[in-house]
Amino acid sequence: MQVDLNADMGESFGPWVMGQDEALLDVVTSANVACGFHAGDPEVMAATMRAATARGVGIGAHPGFADLQGFGRRRMHLPEKTLRAMVQYQLAAALGMARAAGSEVRHLKLHGALSNMASEDEGMAEACYGAALEVAPEIIVMVLAGTAQQRVVEKLGCLWAGEIFADRAYNADATLVDRRLPGAVLHEAGPAAERIVKMVQAGAILPETGDPIPAAIDTICLHGDGPTALPMARAVRVALEGAGIAVRTFEGRRGAFGSQAG
Repeated sequence: MQVDLNADMGESFGPWVMGQDEALLDVVTSANVACGFHAGDPEVMAATMRAATARGVGIGAHPGFADLQGFGRRRMHLPEKTLRAMVQYQLAAALGMARAAGSEVRHLKLHGALSNMASEDEGMAEACYGAALEVAPEIIVMVLAGTAQQRVVEKLGCLWAGEIFADRAYNADATLVDRRLPGAVLHEAGPAAERIVKMVQAGAILPETGDPIPAAIDTICLHGDGPTALPMARAVRVALEGAGIAVRTFEGRRGAFGSQAG
């Protein structure tokens, strides 16, 4: 049994520092690098990719809404052509910066409100992922397991990886509990790590209420922007390895969940 650990990073902007990227890169196996729309800038992007490359950490493009002030967590309703161009623009930037760092972009993961909306709306997910695949046909699309995102990549036939969250609570339909609600974000590293081990071993999301949801658990997200990010990441990795679960970069799967080992 194995699983990948990913974290969102490259979210600093000029002199304003966000997260503990250098330390997190020693724990995770994949890095989702902000592409300048919700966070980050060209120099931060370049430095983050160089640091990830030096550690052998897989690089992902992390496109979001053009919402620096709201950190990409405010919902925006855009025409499909705008949405597609927005994703392609950010992915193209990530591809070029990774190449300059002597590496490559392995995966794509939508950020914040863009991701949450696409987890509920298959049409939106298809617009985002279809646009990305036009630019990079063999990229691995990281999806919120068990949501509309997963249904879309299964239909598209592209490479994909299912993701669950170490520090977020789940609704009964596998979507994330709204951040504005009490208990939506988990801050205690120990209990969160124990919960993640149970999910990986069960091969299922364990929502706050309702039955376990069988899920493709290829990678676990550890948000990089909070004060508990680093202890949470370390606790999760120690707990997984202590349970005999190997931590390594995902390879991606293709087709419907359950039709293959992945």
